[in-house]
Amino acid sequence: MRKVLLFLAAVFSVFISANAQEFFDPVEWDVSIEKQQGNNYNILIKATIDDGWHIYSQVEADVEIAPIPTEFAYNATPETYELVGKTQEPDVVPYYDPVFEADIVYFSDKPVFIQPIKVINEEGLKIKVEVYYSVCDEEKCLPPESKIFELGLGTGKAKASSVELTEEDLKKTAALTIDIKGKEKYATEEETSEKSFLMIFLLGFIGGLIALLTPCVFPMIPLTVSFFTKSAKNRQKGLANAILYGLFIFGIYLLLSLPFHLLDSLDPEILNNISTNVTLNVVFFVIFMVFAFSFFGYYEITLPSSWSSKMDDKASSIGGIIGIFFMALTLAIVSFSCTGPILGSLLGGSLSSDGGAMQLTFGMGGFGLALALPFALFALFPNWLNTLPKSGGWLNTVKVVLGFIELGLAFKFLSNADLVEHWGLLKREIFIGIWILCALGLALYLFGFIRFPHDGPKKKKLPIGNIAIGAMSFAFMLYLIPGLTNSKYANLKLLSGFPPPLFYSLYDKGTSAPLGLNAYKDFYEGLEAAKASGKPIMVDFTGWACVNCRKMEEQVWSRDDIFNTINDDYILVSLYVDDRKALSEEEQFSFLKPTGGVKSIKTIGDKWATFQTVNFQNNSQPYYILLDSDLNLLNVPVGYTPDADEYLSWLKEGVKNFK
Repeated sequence: MRKVLLFLAAVFSVFISANAQEFFDPVEWDVSIEKQQGNNYNILIKATIDDGWHIYSQVEADVEIAPIPTEFAYNATPETYELVGKTQEPDVVPYYDPVFEADIVYFSDKPVFIQPIKVINEEGLKIKVEVYYSVCDEEKCLPPESKIFELGLGTGKAKASSVELTEEDLKKTAALTIDIKGKEKYATEEETSEKSFLMIFLLGFIGGLIALLTPCVFPMIPLTVSFFTKSAKNRQKGLANAILYGLFIFGIYLLLSLPFHLLDSLDPEILNNISTNVTLNVVFFVIFMVFAFSFFGYYEITLPSSWSSKMDDKASSIGGIIGIFFMALTLAIVSFSCTGPILGSLLGGSLSSDGGAMQLTFGMGGFGLALALPFALFALFPNWLNTLPKSGGWLNTVKVVLGFIELGLAFKFLSNADLVEHWGLLKREIFIGIWILCALGLALYLFGFIRFPHDGPKKKKLPIGNIAIGAMSFAFMLYLIPGLTNSKYANLKLLSGFPPPLFYSLYDKGTSAPLGLNAYKDFYEGLEAAKASGKPIMVDFTGWACVNCRKMEEQVWSRDDIFNTINDDYILVSLYVDDRKALSEEEQFSFLKPTGGVKSIKTIGDKWATFQTVNFQNNSQPYYILLDSDLNLLNVPVGYTPDADEYLSWLKEGVKNFK
């Protein structure tokens, strides 16, 4: 267990270091070739490692949690050259590694690896060597790296292999990089995300409170608290154990978000790509449908019972602090059938938003805190247990209500895929119609007209809770109905961001831009229009699956004075960074990054996401830029700005600076 905890601490350090030092690599590789007798050669692979760091042996360590071994791969074929034996590494004794708490073979300073080869055909021979490795110090390990080197028999030292860029690639790279002027005057300030983090934390907390009311969790509260308070030798010990149990629950859910920080640090656009990935959104749709019908009682979704049994056995046999940890882990596994769908909603919602991994951490933290609090509070005040309602049929009602919510959310994910791929399956009115049916179904269930497998005998008198929530569901259905019309009432502002945009409609809106505005979908076309009209440009970095983008369009842009300012005083350029429509073959190219890497530009979204990241050092949506036709900034770029007065003032300031 100590090894597991040490490993988790090391992994956490990886995420911290990866976020802070995205391009840091403490290892420099030097690959060369040395002639031996006849047609035999040695490939020499030398690593120069910074002080305090080390890489690992090719032989995987025989420990429970092992480091990533170093690997070497070659392009040897029977027609070119063959490997003579395995890659030789320095002969060293194992050292004690504090990260993995074991004696492990690792190398520091300047180790040299040797791969003997026999050349079959010298003519035009190109040898490729790929090195895959992970580097650690005494506290942490950096994410694994892969580097490829290419050399010939006469070149001596190798050069790093890379994608061959054509003149056309370089020309298109230059065209995608623009010279923004005025950055020193309107420095792009980092958007403060404290409000969004607090909001996602509160949403996670609410999700945790809902999970507490499910049949998988609620009965556990009095049982667990009673166990801690009665099994301990004294009340203080029982109280401490219950609080520690709650802390472990909080920590377990927090740890679930950590891998996403690594994804976020490896590529600034990766979470956006995940959230708008068509396959993933369709998978989420299927999963949520499965969860919904599980909540309806047609089947149960649980993790393998052997998992919970094993964790329970560990908790019983080990005891102490580690035993309490396994008790918390057992709760997380046993309650998965109820908490899984709620966590899935949190995961999907966070990855579809702009805060990415950090928002997911805050959401998971809120969820874990809500689950953990009752165990600590009831241990502090055991008399409160008498005030808890008894378990019963109302818990199943909670599950069914959650099932209808899951059903509605499922179609949100299908809508994301539909928007990105432009299938036309879930136009706005069809989506709203499905939600109307979900709201009506929930109301009919709560009023007793619909029954599900796990429902008990029908009661003669409806509970007050059923009547209240059923009435709210029916009122919500009535609110949705105008969304089916082609009128000004179709803009359901309270739901902005959830249904497809207003222009993605069964009705002919005359434009594919928000609110009927005229918008260019190509920056350079918009730039030419600005030059011809003598107007400034408003660049709108947006996304088909961007919730906050829809909120801005339907709640802020829809205000008459803001709409008129955008329509009359600006050339609007809306660039969709998640559009998966493929560019034509002649438009596709390899983009040379400022850091030296290469990125393939194959879709419309690839192009404009790269354009935003490279020119504005930002990858969130919505993101708004005001420019004149000479590419001078007219105001500080802003992101999500729900305060309409503040947004209007920002627009007006841009017009003033243009004049």
